[in-house]
Amino acid sequence: MSDFKKEEIADWYDQHSKSVLTFILLMVKDYQQAEDLTHDTFVKAYLNYDSFKHNSSEKTWLFSIAHNLTVDFSRKRKPSIFLKEVFLPQKDNNLLPEEILKIKENSYELYTALGEIKDTYRKVIVLRKIKGFSIEDTAKILSWSESKVKSTLFRAIPILKKKLIKEGFLDEKIL
Repeated sequence: MSDFKKEEIADWYDQHSKSVLTFILLMVKDYQQAEDLTHDTFVKAYLNYDSFKHNSSEKTWLFSIAHNLTVDFSRKRKPSIFLKEVFLPQKDNNLLPEEILKIKENSYELYTALGEIKDTYRKVIVLRKIKGFSIEDTAKILSWSESKVKSTLFRAIPILKKKLIKEGFLDEKIL
């Protein structure tokens, strides 16, 4: 691979790694695993650089890779661990590293509430409302139709709002 390509991937890492990490962290809820999957995202981008057709931005492409790796990771986890997390949720009172708490609105409450809603709702809210992707880019990242992104977001926002009201905090700026 040419030095130009290596430098470009390194630049992308500098520009997007924190954003990719926070996206993955919201999906897997394990900081160490999120770091590993973030690393894997950029390795895969490096290895598949020539397949990037520039039909979307590099950020959209990277988030698509991160999403696919996260889905693969979730599928490979042992079913007993998955069932334990679903039916016996653990209260984790350990705060995440300081830089992770500064994700967007510095709202620990928002991320706690996001962790308690359906995975598809969480993904679409994170990509559209927190990461600021367009409907088109969100659809590409999730391999969904644009109408599915719109309808899922339409259903997800009221669910998140109810969760925030129920827990006693509501951040109107996000909603």
